[in-house]
Amino acid sequence: MSNKTKKPVLTETVTATGAIIKHRFVAYTGKQAAADEAALGVAVYDAAAGDAVAVETLGTLLVESGGALAVGDAVAADGQGCAVKQAGTAVGVGRAMDAATAANEIIRIKMGG
Repeated sequence: MSNKTKKPVLTETVTATGAIIKHRFVAYTGKQAAADEAALGVAVYDAAAGDAVAVETLGTLLVESGGALAVGDAVAADGQGCAVKQAGTAVGVGRAMDAATAANEIIRIKMGG
């Protein structure tokens, strides 16, 4: 699917506490999420520390993959805030709705439901 459609249900505005890249997970602390960290949602656009940034928190969201994913995989954030297959004790944040063959692909995830 080349033109993926997002369907956010809820968007929160937070103050970025560090640099955030569009389509990557944002932690509850306002920074780009790290590996094994709970994610508030996905950044709508790039932001620098101190900027207000829109974070989509619920619905069908677009996120950057950090590696290969299959449809239906439980996803978690990697060290760069990208979506990877949940493993071990990693905090799950949603399910992949598209497959990714490698990192740096934009896929849909279902978050919060």
